[in-house]
Amino acid sequence: MKVSRKRAGETPVGVFETRPWGGFITVEEGRGYKVKRLFVRPGQRLSLQRHRFRAEHWVVVSGSPRVIISGRPKRLKPRGAVDVPRGAWHRIENPGRVPVVLIEVQHGPYLGEDDIIRRQDDYGRAATTPAAKPKPSPKRRNGRS
Repeated sequence: MKVSRKRAGETPVGVFETRPWGGFITVEEGRGYKVKRLFVRPGQRLSLQRHRFRAEHWVVVSGSPRVIISGRPKRLKPRGAVDVPRGAWHRIENPGRVPVVLIEVQHGPYLGEDDIIRRQDDYGRAATTPAAKPKPSPKRRNGRS
């Protein structure tokens, strides 16, 4: 197995990365693909998010997550699978009492963790659009407007 150095936006293979909703382990990574094992704690959910550079494929290992892809909710059972197209708004929720475990296969030209655009997040990580600021009034020069 090839051991590679961590680059910006990458996570090391085999290391559990903790998130407020649970976390993930990167199982394998290669040119144009990454495989993760996601753990979603009971009652938690990931951000409503999308990616500019990657698509994803999820396979449920255990639990029964509710997934939302492009506004369409769907309940999955173990061995259930779903595709998330690049650019689609999506989310994984765990409304159950047992942890949800999924295998996520990402594919695309860039797979860094910084390719996440969040629309809504329970943990305050969503980018907020600043309110429109009023234009400053013209400055006076030498007593003139």
